Formats: sequence, structure tokens, C-alpha cells
Amino acid sequence: MKQSANADNPLGICLAMRLERNPKRKVRILIADHEGVFRFGLKRILDAEADLRVVAEAESSLEAIDRAGEFKADLVFAQAEIFSNGINNFVTRIRRASPDTRTVVTATHFAEGDGLRFTKIGAAGVILKSAPAELFVKCVRKVMENEIWLPKREVAQMARAFESTPGRMPRPAETLTSREKVIISYIVEGWRNREIAEHLSISEQTVKNHLRAIYDKIGVSDRLELALYAIHQRLELPPACLTPALH
Repeated sequence: MKQSANADNPLGICLAMRLERNPKRKVRILIADHEGVFRFGLKRILDAEADLRVVAEAESSLEAIDRAGEFKADLVFAQAEIFSNGINNFVTRIRRASPDTRTVVTATHFAEGDGLRFTKIGAAGVILKSAPAELFVKCVRKVMENEIWLPKREVAQMARAFESTPGRMPRPAETLTSREKVIISYIVEGWRNREIAEHLSISEQTVKNHLRAIYDKIGVSDRLELALYAIHQRLELPPACLTPALH
């Protein structure tokens, strides 16, 4: 995970790429939005790229869920207004229909804190519908590299929160075990619990148990805060991809 220094990139945080993009396989994209003009325009933008392909469109959340499963979309651009039963329900049902599908929320306006709220309940990021065309393309590629697409202002707010409450965090270098540091290294790189468990030859429940212990020790409440904290505190972590299995 790294801070982006590119001024034209609205990414607040980036989760490091684990796998090289396969140039022979196009990213399969679903666009879910009430507005046909927006769907048409975004489809033209994305289909113009050699590595991207819009495989389906939807006008409602239920239609989006069905088509995500049918077409096995890699990524869904989902308009915030279509979440009839809330984004949490939408992301959960998308994952049931197609476990590897990532959701990026689009909207004409985001209230302060919306980006962090959406990502904490499972979205891979947020992007304004008025964003330049090239940023939608960049968003897809970054999200498919296990990055989170957030406005810089929201990540800056979280960083300031860490700085303004130094007493709330105990001494992680002294309280975290070597196994917990391994788990953190995977979280920083965007791995899901299931992927961590498979790579380390442990159960997914064991991964969850480690995470609960880590949250309690350093005073964070979720994976996003943990990843930001690891960067802000410059924790010395083992390289995730080189870490041997833990038995």
C-alpha cells in the first residue's frame, strides 16, 4: 500500500499490486445506473481501451445483481441512487452472485465521509460521475490491482485523526506478534481473508481471530483503518508474497 504522489490522480490510498495484469484477458465491467446517457458514454470510454470490456448494463440494483452473476463481472460501477436496500445489502448480494466482483460507487455528489463509509462496508471505492474520462479508466485498473479508489481529502482526514490522538494507540512494535505482522502485511496489500487463509494454510476463521486481536491491540475498527495505520506508523512488516505458510 502506498501514498500516491501523482497530482492528477484522486486516489487517497493505493493497495499494492499482487499480480501482473494479464494482457490477454479483458477486465469485465458492468455499469449499473438509472441514466441511459451515462451508461452509453461510460461504455464508449471503457470499450475504447484494449484491456477493458463492458459486458452488461443494468438500471436497478436487482438487475445489477443478476447480471453480475450471469456475466461474472470483475467490476461494477454502481450508481449510489440505485441501492434500494442500502449499499451494504447490495455489496453482500453482489458477492454472493459473483464472489470476485468489485463494486465502485458512482454519484453526482458525495457527502463528506461517504467514500470511507462505502469502502468500510465493502465497496472498492467511489468516483464522481463528472470525473474526467481518463480517471474512470485509471480507476478500473487501480481497483483491479487491489487498490482502493478514494478522494485524497478523506484519507487526509483519517491521517489527521491518527495524528491528533497519539495516546489511543499502544506500542504496536512491542505488542504485535510476528504472526500478526504477517497478517497485517497481507491486509496492506489488499488480500481478502479467504486468500490469506489459503496462502498461509490456515482457516479463514483463524485469520478473523488474528484480525480481532490486532484491532484490539492498536485501536482500529476495520481493515481500512488498519492499513492506513500501518503506513502512518511505518510498521516494519514482512513482504506478504514472500511469507512462508504458517501452521
